[in-house]
Amino acid sequence: MSRTRAGTSASAQPDPEQPDPDLPDPAERPDEPEEEVEDAFDRLVEEGEDRLRRPLLPLVSVGLLGGIDIGTGLLAYLVVKHETGNGLLAGLAFSVGFVALLLARSELFTENFLVPVTAVVARQGTVVQLLRLWVVTLVMNLVAGWVITGIIMTALPDLATTAVESAQHFVDLGFGAESFALAVLAGAVITLMTRMQHATESLGVKIVPAILLGALLAGGQLLHSVLDSLLIFCALHVGAPFGYGDWVGLLGWAVLGNLLGGLVLVTAIRLLRVPHRVAEARRGGGPG
Repeated sequence: MSRTRAGTSASAQPDPEQPDPDLPDPAERPDEPEEEVEDAFDRLVEEGEDRLRRPLLPLVSVGLLGGIDIGTGLLAYLVVKHETGNGLLAGLAFSVGFVALLLARSELFTENFLVPVTAVVARQGTVVQLLRLWVVTLVMNLVAGWVITGIIMTALPDLATTAVESAQHFVDLGFGAESFALAVLAGAVITLMTRMQHATESLGVKIVPAILLGALLAGGQLLHSVLDSLLIFCALHVGAPFGYGDWVGLLGWAVLGNLLGGLVLVTAIRLLRVPHRVAEARRGGGPG
């Protein structure tokens, strides 16, 4: 059909051969493409699409398992801190929780700031699917975390003082610049960990950032929405001097900071390295 005819059905449809003016031209590839970066982008899009399309029951299961698995890291953290009084050693012990998440294929809410977001940017999923993934995962992480922390404190009542003191630190931070900055850093650290793990297909290499950044997260007392909620749950189970109202406020504050740190400081900036791949994925229906 001739393009010169006005008002035809063909002229009303977008031409798939015409580049989106809001996106870089896919032909404008860098002279020397970074193959490893582009391969990682493809893996992120493919896995992100799988997560976004996950049926409800498996999604609930993965979130529950994430809360339980990170609870093992918290157990290690409390035991080591109780025995040594050293927060850095306790943070290193906590990293067993991130190793469990990796090997057992469970997920935390904050691990979904890179992979599914990349898929949405590449138009392989929707914002509604992303919000569904975030909400269900976070709620299930917290539900399972509340249960596992109750079991921990029942089994090891000697950890009560350590748990209350550790949780009190975060409650006392309140809602200021310091606590928000700690939440931003936590979101950036865990999203960086996710990106590093997707840079390789070697399971042995993936364990390295799980240990190093897991230790930094816990040892540095960064404000993480799920981890520190579980720590507060431990204290609440044994009669902490604060209540669930204090926890809810801190949770919202931590989630906001985690989102900012993960989405802005890591995901958005790293996508700027591959604008041509984003354009190709959006125009072609998937990674190349």
